[in-house]
Amino acid sequence: MSHTDPATGLPVAPRAGRPSQSEFSAEQIRDAVLDSLEDDKAEEIVEIELRGRSDVADYMVICSGRSSRQVAAIAEKLADRLKQKFGIHARMEGKETGDWVLIDSGDVIVHVFRPEVREFYQLEKMWLPAGQVGAARTL
Repeated sequence: MSHTDPATGLPVAPRAGRPSQSEFSAEQIRDAVLDSLEDDKAEEIVEIELRGRSDVADYMVICSGRSSRQVAAIAEKLADRLKQKFGIHARMEGKETGDWVLIDSGDVIVHVFRPEVREFYQLEKMWLPAGQVGAARTL
């Protein structure tokens, strides 16, 4: 049975039990996610490769929106675009408050934060190796 890691809020379960988008690569999904975030003016977009470090996903993308309304809109549009382009029904948590929205597309996990909330949780520090926080692929 899957559950959520209390430290990160990410789903914890074997990938074998999760839906597979075998006709699309993780890189194609990641690229679509990054394009969507850029189109919607997300700020400080950071991509973190998780392969070999976590079974949760292949990539994590973290970004910020300027307000709760923008955070919710970025997340909603991303989920819609993933559904239209890949047929992925992404799971979403936190859209109601708009402080931190998690979008789980299977191979790519996306966190959209308000800047203050992002600073408080500092997910980049949790997931990047020591010394690489400033060196993450920022778009």
